[in-house]
Amino acid sequence: MRNLDKYKGVIPAFYACYDEEGNVSPERVRALTRYFVDKGVKGVYVNGSSGECIYQGVEERKIVLENVMEAAEGKLTIIAHVACNNTKDSQELAVHAQKLGADAIACIPPIYFHLPEYAIAEYWNDISSAAPDTDFIIYNIPQLAGVALTQSLFAKMRENPRVIGVKNSSMPVQDIQMFKQAGGEDYIIFNGPDEQFISGRVIGAEGAIGGTFGVMPQLYLKMDELVRAGKMEEACKIQYAVDAVIYKMCSAHGNLYAVIKEILRINENLTIGSVRKPLAGLIPEDMPVVEEAAKMIRDAEETFLH
Repeated sequence: MRNLDKYKGVIPAFYACYDEEGNVSPERVRALTRYFVDKGVKGVYVNGSSGECIYQGVEERKIVLENVMEAAEGKLTIIAHVACNNTKDSQELAVHAQKLGADAIACIPPIYFHLPEYAIAEYWNDISSAAPDTDFIIYNIPQLAGVALTQSLFAKMRENPRVIGVKNSSMPVQDIQMFKQAGGEDYIIFNGPDEQFISGRVIGAEGAIGGTFGVMPQLYLKMDELVRAGKMEEACKIQYAVDAVIYKMCSAHGNLYAVIKEILRINENLTIGSVRKPLAGLIPEDMPVVEEAAKMIRDAEETFLH
């Protein structure tokens, strides 16, 4: 049985960090990394959906990971999402991640063309082979990728000894149970949808990776602590509060991550830019929503952390 402890806990998805011209900012990447170290999270998931990976080039994604690794100074578990929509670029990022010493690489399936399962397995295994000394995590997000991880595909991927688990971002919590039951203790299943942090943990997820963790990490850390202690009623109260924040943030015209980045500026004095087009940036009419969501976070922290 392998040691998966370094993956068990709250792992925020790392946000894309841009300068005022919309270019990847190494300085802001390092600042966001130090913020996560200071907050005490388990690790970070770099260059995934929250990192706007599909709108960034290979070299930009390398710059992001390099600066995260440098600023983390070994204090965070680093999972690097390396999937591109072709195998060659994905392998290049996998090689780079291993060279830097990332703990694991992760991949969504290829999007646009609907590939058969054997082609998806070959894609993932080709990428994994490029980083033979690095753990591999399957990223299941069918609502965006258009492809769902099935039991048969998961079984095929478990033939690869580097595969250690699944980041499950499908909405049915049953999927977490299904993957955990199939993989057993040798595999870790991460809860993906933040709105079901508690539900996913109860049904078998031992870690969690989420896009809103970064804007309110202490609330998720408290939930994690309460779940581990079996204090589900208290954890549930925080879950409802967190969900209310998420619904509020999603009500803006601007993209969720544009809202999150502005809240980080307001609540944490952390400036990491906006989002990259075609994602929608904030408009003036969004500011009341942003301000309200920022206050909801502050109020929840006051209520549940003190």
